[in-house]
Amino acid sequence: MATQSPFFGKRERDADSLTSRPAPLMGSGTNLSGTPVTPSGLSAQTSSAAAKEGGSKLTVGPNIKLKGVEITDCDTLVVEGLVEATMDSRVMQIAEQGAFKGSAEIDIAEIRGLFDGSLTVREKLVIHSTGKVTGKIRYGKIVIEEGGQLSGEITFGTSAGSSSATKPALQAAA
Repeated sequence: MATQSPFFGKRERDADSLTSRPAPLMGSGTNLSGTPVTPSGLSAQTSSAAAKEGGSKLTVGPNIKLKGVEITDCDTLVVEGLVEATMDSRVMQIAEQGAFKGSAEIDIAEIRGLFDGSLTVREKLVIHSTGKVTGKIRYGKIVIEEGGQLSGEITFGTSAGSSSATKPALQAAA
């Protein structure tokens, strides 16, 4: 007569309990304990606004390089690595260690890292103290923290009708 070890029964029961509880989703704004978190170096206000609307979000993590692409149908792009692309989106967040090179048309941009290229921000451009933005920049509103850098061809207004014909362009090299 064979007897079954109580160890095996316990193990199967533990495995069932693990599959029955929902696992926290990585990258969804919670850590392993289920506590809400924001991506490193990014404001909770912008992150929570994107999460409330439930839009599509693309995160390019640290040490990841995404080159030669066109990013479409993305509500929020979070850059922690390197992105070389063309995109049209609602929100772009570049973390301190992140870099974006290329062309972007964005509603709201929050830059803590590097942006180099053509940037049109329809609503608000925020350059934090560690941020550096270079190239051809058009913006609706702008906030630059002390230490933030902005250089290149900078123009107020995002449409051709509200450009330098009605308001003077800002030429800056910080």
